[in-house]
Amino acid sequence: MMKLLRLLLSGFSLGAVSRADVTLAPLFQDHAVLQCDKPLPVWGRADAGEHVTVTFKGQQASATTGADGRWMVSLAAVPASAEPAELVVAGKSTVTLKDIVVGEVWLASGQSNMEWPVRLAQNAAGEIAAANYPLLRQLTVEHNVAATPAETVKTSGWQAATPQTVGEFTAVGYFFGRDLQRKLGVPVGIINSSWGGTAIEVWMDAAALRSTAAFPAIDARWQKDLAEFPARLASYPAEQAAWSKAEEHARATRTKNPVPWPRVPIGPGTPYAPSGLFNGMIAPLQPGALRGILWYQGEANWAHPEEYAGLFPAMIRAWRAGWNQGDVPFYFVQLANFGVPNDPTFRAWAHLREAQTQALLLRATDMAVTIDIGEATNIHPLNKQEVGRRLALIAKAQVYGIAGDFSGPVFERVRSEGRALRVYFSHAATGLISYNQPVQSLELAGADRRFFPASAKIERSTLLVTAPGVKEPVAVRYAWSNAPVANLYNGAGLPAAPFRSDLW
Repeated sequence: MMKLLRLLLSGFSLGAVSRADVTLAPLFQDHAVLQCDKPLPVWGRADAGEHVTVTFKGQQASATTGADGRWMVSLAAVPASAEPAELVVAGKSTVTLKDIVVGEVWLASGQSNMEWPVRLAQNAAGEIAAANYPLLRQLTVEHNVAATPAETVKTSGWQAATPQTVGEFTAVGYFFGRDLQRKLGVPVGIINSSWGGTAIEVWMDAAALRSTAAFPAIDARWQKDLAEFPARLASYPAEQAAWSKAEEHARATRTKNPVPWPRVPIGPGTPYAPSGLFNGMIAPLQPGALRGILWYQGEANWAHPEEYAGLFPAMIRAWRAGWNQGDVPFYFVQLANFGVPNDPTFRAWAHLREAQTQALLLRATDMAVTIDIGEATNIHPLNKQEVGRRLALIAKAQVYGIAGDFSGPVFERVRSEGRALRVYFSHAATGLISYNQPVQSLELAGADRRFFPASAKIERSTLLVTAPGVKEPVAVRYAWSNAPVANLYNGAGLPAAPFRSDLW
């Protein structure tokens, strides 16, 4: 009898182990914001062959899992609503999600300037104290590197913006979302999937990355890193200790630290693995319904701007394909001023900014210019409020049809007028203005390709640019350096994007 009882208990135990409860993708948790006015994919896992039914706002949709246990249903689009609802998923077990609202969902991704939290932004104490937006919520995706596309990833759970939570929100995403929520009056959800210090190639799926002209060079660097990884891993702690000791002495003596910053080991499982962060932090979110994507990244690719020009559009196309929602609006931040100003021998950031603009050739893309609000000695400028505001201006105009200026002057063409060049712009109907002083950071060159500092006269929506050392100018540049003084705006107070008329 005891033997039989043990066998029965063992059977029950095995049954409990083999049975899998219904689970949902990481987007679907209590307090979630779901996208309005779009079909809503809902997906997850259960036992193979299990019948799963999803109920939400009077709708029901069902699916039967395949041999791998995966299931997905699509709910019909629902309008925005701040009224909390339940989303119920029933199979052999039942999951009930509470306090689900419907509104506008935006993905915020990139490296440290997107990850940068509200608690470290300008006027952080005041911003945190004033955060009382129960319908502005964030879901933070935890750092995760994966060798192949992952199905799920750990998150913070959806959190409303309060003084207790908002300090850890992405500052750019929060200020963008706050602006939208105030204007639209509907729930806004920000999905924060970002990781500081990471290059664009780690955010691209393997197929998209391999399709680019830059892939052979990227792969060669990665193979070299893999070969050096064991030795770098072994020496890194001692190098870190040496740097820290030298830094302590330098601060005490007010001198410069002579020890170079130790190079971080790059290898398997690190956030520098090509496609590693797409696999671990983007793939688990697809194909969740969203309104658009915000991107702030590029600092880690400054050394290879020629690669970025091809990688960035390829990434956008691949992400859009993965979300399968057409040309999802994709708005990005052009890198701010940083580094040695107006150094003619080192203008890598100017070239990277230009490479970023290649994405503007794609439909439903736009760029927030920040060349005027950076800090030349700080790669993490603190004025994230204005970055979020400028992104929100674009979204309000391009997505939500709210009239208003959303872009500063953009170089259009140049015309020769004797010893001068006249520069024409789009987004300059309100006229051009220069703040505090004449237009700075202008250069002219003749056919010899030698650039000289230039000055300009503003004539309505054009610039008439001259330089004493250039009698027959053929090319003009503005803010074409790492950290220029950029003071050209339109009447709406939005900055002109850096430009050059040459292709030298």
